[in-house]
Amino acid sequence: MRGEIEFRGSYALLKVYLGAGERVKVEPGAMVYMKGPVNVETSTGGVWKALKRAVLGGESFFMNTYYSSGDGEIGIAPELPGDIETVHVNGTLFVQSTSFLACDAQVDLDVSFGGFKSFFAGEGIFLLKLQGYGDAAISSFGAIKILELQVGEKITIDTGHVVAFDGSVNYSVRTFGGIKSTLFGGEGLVCDFTGPGRIYVQTRNYPAFVEWIKSLVPRETGSR
Repeated sequence: MRGEIEFRGSYALLKVYLGAGERVKVEPGAMVYMKGPVNVETSTGGVWKALKRAVLGGESFFMNTYYSSGDGEIGIAPELPGDIETVHVNGTLFVQSTSFLACDAQVDLDVSFGGFKSFFAGEGIFLLKLQGYGDAAISSFGAIKILELQVGEKITIDTGHVVAFDGSVNYSVRTFGGIKSTLFGGEGLVCDFTGPGRIYVQTRNYPAFVEWIKSLVPRETGSR
């Protein structure tokens, strides 16, 4: 996936360049503009996979694939204000559903059930699973920080800040400290990762932001 990222930081935009016969899968609704002999093909990518993406992963039932008959360009941007990172997929990459943006056509997109250990706050117990070899674009709420873990190296991350991680990384979710810390310490659930592999984190916590917005909405009072 040839391209470049503009306006990095809060309002990033990914420009993808397509030559004749090149294809790229894009999250529905992410296209900002397209230029040149570019066309779009909308499909499910397989009914069973589409159902899993829609029902379990919170994604669209359909997937858009853009292709070009010559030199073309597509501008892609996420819904949330934040950054974009291009990741080389070499095997398996797990991505939280709100962070997937685009990937090479040869990369397979599915949904993975990881049991309750993958319960990321606000994201359910399912993660998007990208498999194959190629590039993928992920987005964040805020900036993206890349953490590279060596074999056996460990790190603890708040679940609301996890964007993506390599399939080679082992992980488990637990409460932050004891019951008192979990309820009143402001952290909730954290995830323990063990290398080797890459972890992508976002500097802002989207689930916490949603809860803050909800707190600003006046509650309806009952009729008297």
